[in-house]
Amino acid sequence: MNFTSGDRNVTKAVNYRDTFVMAVGKNVIVVVLSITINYINASMVHTFNSHHIFKLNPRYILFIHLVLNDMIQLITSITLFIFTYTFHTIYVSACCLLILPAIFTTQNTPLNLAFMAAECYIAVCFPLRHTYICTVKRTYVVIGLIWTMSSLSVLPDVFILVATEPLEFLQSRVFCNRDSVFRSTYSLKKRDASHIFFLVVVWITLFYTYFRILFVAKAANTDAKKARNTILLHGFQVLLCMITYVQPMLTEFLKYLFPRGVASINFVIYIINQIVPRFVSPIVYGLRDNTFKKHFKQHLLCTINKNNNR
Repeated sequence: MNFTSGDRNVTKAVNYRDTFVMAVGKNVIVVVLSITINYINASMVHTFNSHHIFKLNPRYILFIHLVLNDMIQLITSITLFIFTYTFHTIYVSACCLLILPAIFTTQNTPLNLAFMAAECYIAVCFPLRHTYICTVKRTYVVIGLIWTMSSLSVLPDVFILVATEPLEFLQSRVFCNRDSVFRSTYSLKKRDASHIFFLVVVWITLFYTYFRILFVAKAANTDAKKARNTILLHGFQVLLCMITYVQPMLTEFLKYLFPRGVASINFVIYIINQIVPRFVSPIVYGLRDNTFKKHFKQHLLCTINKNNNR
């Protein structure tokens, strides 16, 4: 199958189809990974909802929003993955319904990480003003701002699609990816511009917060190693998310090097781009944050004990 961007016709996509055994194997791997990650993430959401202390902390609110965002993104991308293997082409309207949530949530991730880094920076560099600046109400405003920014970068593509494409195209079947549906030159240029803008803003935020925390810790002779490592992990997540933006060029380059391995290249890039970043979030807080880890372990132990007693 073909996950590359650009104007790809159906014939070309079908030519990259795997054998039946290979297709089943890839789908099983993807589904097992997604179920595992979403089970862990769902357990984290339950842990968050079960303890009022987390609902009063902006850091955990932003974290659980990231987890929920990852769950939505994983469900929509896995559904799209299975549909493309099963049906190969689907109607443009159905493709839009699947692809829009995937695009929204993919755009949300780096923005959410940037705000989490900013919250960490305020906590370390302005500890006395942290509770005043980072309130629960403002945190939910930030979450609304994240969704608004993602919407403003994607929804114009829908209007361009309706305004420029003939009715026959909207009723046709396509191999479902973003550039097959939003294929206007305006949409492609706007997509590239918004990607560059988001990446620049996010990376400036991460670099600034990291070095400010580093300098403040040295000046005060304190250890802010955990805060710095958290921001480094955020940077690693953003680096993985960046594959989304460079995927067309990366895929074409790998196809040039390995022309017979198109299907395998697309699958590996899909795993790295869509699944691996969703696995990093539980590690950042579920395993590194002592407070959350304690309650999370208690929830898992209770679940295991209940299952064993049945």
